[in-house]
Amino acid sequence: MVEDAESISFQQLFKKINLTKIIGEIFQAKVIEITRDYIYLDIGFKSIAVCESREILDPYGNPTLKKGDEVEVLITGINESTGQAMASITQATQLKAWRKALEAYKNGTPVVGKVVMKVKGGLQVDIGIPAFLPQSQVDVVPTKNLDKFIGQQLEFLITKINENQGNVVVSRKGFLLAKRQELRSETLKLIQEGLIIEGTVKGFTDYGAFVDIGGVEGFLHISDISWGRCNHPSEKLQVGQKIVVVVLKFDPEKERISLGLKQLQPDPWLSVHEKYFIGSRAQGRAVEVTPDGGIIVEVEEGIEAFIPSTELSWTKKVPNVSRIVADRERVEFLITEIDESINMLRGSIKQLYPSPWEELTKKIQVGSRLKAPITSVTDFGIFVRLTPEIDGLVHSSDFSWTKKITNPKQIHSMFKKGQEVEVIVLDIDPVAEKVSLGIKQLTPDPWPDIASRYPKGRRVKAKVKQILDFGIIVELEEDLDGLIHLSELDIQKGEDLKSKYPEGTEIECEVIKVDHAQRRLGLSEKACKRKEVQGATTHSGAVTFLDILKQKLQKE
Repeated sequence: MVEDAESISFQQLFKKINLTKIIGEIFQAKVIEITRDYIYLDIGFKSIAVCESREILDPYGNPTLKKGDEVEVLITGINESTGQAMASITQATQLKAWRKALEAYKNGTPVVGKVVMKVKGGLQVDIGIPAFLPQSQVDVVPTKNLDKFIGQQLEFLITKINENQGNVVVSRKGFLLAKRQELRSETLKLIQEGLIIEGTVKGFTDYGAFVDIGGVEGFLHISDISWGRCNHPSEKLQVGQKIVVVVLKFDPEKERISLGLKQLQPDPWLSVHEKYFIGSRAQGRAVEVTPDGGIIVEVEEGIEAFIPSTELSWTKKVPNVSRIVADRERVEFLITEIDESINMLRGSIKQLYPSPWEELTKKIQVGSRLKAPITSVTDFGIFVRLTPEIDGLVHSSDFSWTKKITNPKQIHSMFKKGQEVEVIVLDIDPVAEKVSLGIKQLTPDPWPDIASRYPKGRRVKAKVKQILDFGIIVELEEDLDGLIHLSELDIQKGEDLKSKYPEGTEIECEVIKVDHAQRRLGLSEKACKRKEVQGATTHSGAVTFLDILKQKLQKE
């Protein structure tokens, strides 16, 4: 019995010694029994290992393993009383995670982890063991919104590890930069002119967009974005947008890449004659005012039409082109030319409608008399409404046969906007788009009668009407004026004209000139004075100072 007892004790000791050797090792174990407190595992070492059941309970208290399942365990020690190996599933998982982390750190290989929560200075990441992700290492570009990363499964590089203190620091930025560099190297090997590749819009300048094509940045010039009009890249693209582009130029030494987007679409001008014809109608949106006051119309992307200011309207009352362009109004026009030298259609809006000038000449002829309202009063005449589109001009020279307009104020005092006047049509010029009207022509020209009634040498009385620098305008009768030149006034040197000849003063004068070309009468006050002096002459013809004095006294 003693020998048997000694034999058993030795076997137990031998078994205990062997189990001691495997403490700290990880084994693949098979679940042979699960009780309330323990899990019994076959570790294949002629021994049963025991693990606490709480290690396999889910948040609801249910076991995550069943009899027959296999699981990795870490041998943590020996139960002195039973001689059984003590095991831990949790510690096995953590140890493996640490070993994996150490290997990844040593080799610079990435690890996968799940962002768990925000912590001071960054984020906590689960890579099998807790790891710290500093905020500065979250992304390539600085980011303040860390909440959006919580719950995401991401890749990282381990930048620092301390197994004794249990500290692990990771970097997503480092992983992204390394990945980009790796991708960049591969992309540069593939890049060649003509290559079609997908890229991501990264940013804009006023003259183009930067596009990331596999870790390499290429430039998409604004002129290569669209066949149509593009004032800024943001009109056609968005940051972060994925687009397919073609490599136009590649400089391997400078690693400079020029990209194209519109080149992947057919040039619309190659098929312009299939869609548009001279004499046909087209429409589009007004996009630009030209220097001559015309407009550019975008018919479709890559097809534009120029409508000159002269083709906007049959009359000079053109629409407000600045407002039309600002509102991007739709414009319909007639195609008048397809200019392939500059890839531009030419069009006309006015030719969509009958010419109002043709209509005018059918209704009104030269010599026609009509009554119409004044649309505007200017310094040189008045405009009279003939049709809704056309006004005619009565020039100030055609107001009166005899009355001369010497001051624009006279015109504004004679006529008002909206006033109805009777006129006669003098001339219609559809080419110059002008209609000349007259008022004085409604009555016969009185000048021949005036010339006969006011012959040279006739003595007349006239009222001062206006003082000029070179003389006085006087009124002989209604609408009949005459001019007394400064040299023909009976005035002493230095004497003030306005003081001596107030407006309305009656002057006796003589007709000294009848200007048929200018329809003007020249008068002289001095001529009357001279004749008075001659009338005081003695019979002998000698005139004395006494004679002159007597004659003046008699007149007074």
